[in-house]
Amino acid sequence: MSRADVLASLMVQARNDGAALVTLRAIVEESSALATDRVLERLGLGDAGAESDLVELRELLRAWRDTKASAWKALMEWIIRGALALLLIGIAVRLGVWDQL
Repeated sequence: MSRADVLASLMVQARNDGAALVTLRAIVEESSALATDRVLERLGLGDAGAESDLVELRELLRAWRDTKASAWKALMEWIIRGALALLLIGIAVRLGVWDQL
């Protein structure tokens, strides 16, 4: 029996027998599960391989974030090294090291 069939039978039971708390709770749970299944299908994640696809996407995202952080770190290191090199050249010019060569 599919989730839609279970939900339909619960709705009929609630209408015929009166809406008991247990029946209402079951209706809410089944309708939530049905809606979740529909959303996953619309997103293309309703198949059996969806979980492994999501795991792989998370790994790719983590790798991208690590790469981006490493690239920024390397760029900042090169900028700092360049600034320090320019500072040393400026100090050397100020001290007249170029004239002594």
